[in-house]
Amino acid sequence: MLAEFPYWFLALVAIPLGLAFGSFLNVVIYRLPRGESVVHPGSRCPGCGTPIRGFDNVPVFSWLLLRGRSRCCRTKISPRYPLVELLGGLSGWASLQKVLEDAPADASLVSSAALFACYLALTLGLIAAIFIDLDFMLLPDEITLGGAALGLVTAPMRHLPWTTSLLGAAVGFAIVWLPFHLLYRMIRGYPGMGLGDAKLLALAGAWFGWQGAAFALLAGALQGTVVAFVVLAVKGKIDEPEAVTRERAELAKHLETLDAESRQKLEAELALDPLARPPESGFGKVRLAFGPFLALSTLEYLFFGEVLVNAYLGVVLRS
Repeated sequence: MLAEFPYWFLALVAIPLGLAFGSFLNVVIYRLPRGESVVHPGSRCPGCGTPIRGFDNVPVFSWLLLRGRSRCCRTKISPRYPLVELLGGLSGWASLQKVLEDAPADASLVSSAALFACYLALTLGLIAAIFIDLDFMLLPDEITLGGAALGLVTAPMRHLPWTTSLLGAAVGFAIVWLPFHLLYRMIRGYPGMGLGDAKLLALAGAWFGWQGAAFALLAGALQGTVVAFVVLAVKGKIDEPEAVTRERAELAKHLETLDAESRQKLEAELALDPLARPPESGFGKVRLAFGPFLALSTLEYLFFGEVLVNAYLGVVLRS
């Protein structure tokens, strides 16, 4: 049983596991949006392509010992790499805390380990979604739909009725798809939000029911608005990611090489993609990735949902 193990032992297992998977998460964040395999080839130096040896790939410590540079050619390694690894370690510890809160005292080691793996997978997937969307304004189906499927499959394990999980996924998808994709497209000719956001809310609904999806949308919108105001106040503008600008330029060059029929067909497809056109000026036209705020709010609901909901209800009841 889980209760037979001392807390320090469980933490010494959970945190290193999180750190190790955090290191792999860096590979996912870099390769997945580029359509590359996340398992082959192994980790390589971003400067010269030399395979990174195991002792130079120890989470966080290798980056610190090498002072943020690769051993082979001294290429600078972004601080994001140890940051993601640290977030992985934090995810391992937080997932352990969640299991200790949710699992009964007589829970078997197998069931507790399975629950820990589920929470860790969800947490790491949402962290990957945050960084990928910040760079590419893209939410891969492998994370959103894969996470929603995991939520549906593991619902009974988490004492969530399967019908509640399925309804939550449907509601989560619909509250973005209906107003911001279907209706907005009918009015403006193109969708106001990508389907990635709808799929991410379906993930939140599959894990936590329609309440979790609603919380993720409302809390994400609030936090996104605050961040947008702060960035605009400090910088005066919000720049779209370089990868999005670069991809749009590459698409424009590719269009010039096509014959009339192929070009017309591709232009019709691109007309449905909001990122295919340059951002318009004006505060209401600011282009800001919404996925990171939805993912952050989902994490907040996972670890602090009951506290946050009770606090909100307390404010409402007192007002």
